[in-house]
Amino acid sequence: MTIQPLCANLAPDKTNCKKVSYGGRKYLWGNIPAIDVLQLEANEGEAYGEQLRLLFAASGDLRNVIKTIAQLPESYTQTVEVTMNDHDLDIVARNAILLLIALVVEDFDASADCIIHVWYSAFLRKSDLDILQQRIRPLIEEVCHKITGKAADKLLAKTWTYGRRSVRLVLQKSAWDALLAFTDKPKDLTMEQARKLRTDVTLAEDRMDFRDRHLWLQTPSHRVAMVRFREDGLLLPFGASHVEFQQPNPELADEGRRRPLHGWSSKEVQETSNGPASDDIYGKLFVHLQTLLVAFLRRLSGLQASFQLFQMDASDVPGHLEVGSYTRIDVSNISDAGYLGIHRTLGCMVPLLQSPTVNPHATLITLFMNAVEENLTHLERFSGMIPGGATWMRTLRYLSLTNRQLERNDPVIFKILAAQDCLANHDVVFSRFAVMFGLFVAPRIVGAAMKDEHTVIEKWPFRLKLQPGQPGAQAEFNRLIGGGVSGKEFYLEWKRV
Repeated sequence: MTIQPLCANLAPDKTNCKKVSYGGRKYLWGNIPAIDVLQLEANEGEAYGEQLRLLFAASGDLRNVIKTIAQLPESYTQTVEVTMNDHDLDIVARNAILLLIALVVEDFDASADCIIHVWYSAFLRKSDLDILQQRIRPLIEEVCHKITGKAADKLLAKTWTYGRRSVRLVLQKSAWDALLAFTDKPKDLTMEQARKLRTDVTLAEDRMDFRDRHLWLQTPSHRVAMVRFREDGLLLPFGASHVEFQQPNPELADEGRRRPLHGWSSKEVQETSNGPASDDIYGKLFVHLQTLLVAFLRRLSGLQASFQLFQMDASDVPGHLEVGSYTRIDVSNISDAGYLGIHRTLGCMVPLLQSPTVNPHATLITLFMNAVEENLTHLERFSGMIPGGATWMRTLRYLSLTNRQLERNDPVIFKILAAQDCLANHDVVFSRFAVMFGLFVAPRIVGAAMKDEHTVIEKWPFRLKLQPGQPGAQAEFNRLIGGGVSGKEFYLEWKRV
């Protein structure tokens, strides 16, 4: 498939230009690859004999929970308690429903497939909808009947127990009422209408240039798979039958602007064996998720595990939890300045972390997605475009442009611009950011310190590790430039002192 961005050929036409919004502003799918927040072997050790308590204070979807439990060593036999929170009811509702599917459907393969499609596919099989309406909906209906007449803002909790595993959901009364809609079959909506509603977003004509820019960064085979997903919305291998998928997914309203691939390691997905269709990137993702979910379900079946879900602002969560009790706390990127910021995040979360005397490996994990971008100087922002500079020369090698004369509207310019983030070293920007926010001193006010050595996730996990010309370097670059991360994202790990 030959792709050239529309804007490469056309001068901007601002006649009757207006801002148009497509799709929702929610993040029902993760936009940073999943991580195992425990890394038990590298920290407490495989023989750890104490309870594990994990807090996902701004969880987003279930990906980090699933990856963490799926990778828990078989030698660990103690209790796992998982607390999840998100301020968005849509996210909390989906997480609760997916966890309930994991507990009520006994067959691992059937459960994994149902979870994948409820999570990612725009249309469902009858068997998926039957699970939602016949197995999950009655559980929620029972709660709604019991709390009739309660104040709309009253917090109410319900625990469902299945053997040694349980799910506890804490919501306001009004949110419980809204939760039922997530298991409803959309009324008076035909398949044709549902498809049109979706493709009006995913294939919107006014977004053609946006789509082309993204596709221009992909390999040709990946473009084909990505266009197919935008067209049909089904997370399946490329040649799989669509016949059974005849029911609109009540869990997915308008995820047209998101991409399922962004929530998972591009390296792990691309290294997944998918039979002879070795370039079917969505087929690889499907197999990768199947394998991971079955591992999660199998590991969960042998554990004493509890899941507790809240829906509130992250800053309000500590008031409902036990101080000094958590093994790991993952806050996603609420530590970015546009959300809670690092100081408020530390002030809220550090007291919940286990003390060094109880567990010297207890860790708070903070992600910064915007800090580098927000603190670049004008010179740093464009330094990679200086002909003859180190970043410029690496860019030319990766893009095989050493002997090419660029024209003003050459579409390869978009690749060059995208490559700058991937290839630049942002250590100087981080150092300036750390001094500006007092990251080496201020945290001690709340009894915290930055860890000298990361033991859960490396500081710059998306930074290129190889140099041009080394074995695997081109594939590494292609994965980064075509993925959902830029290379500017970084993690910091914290401990109590």
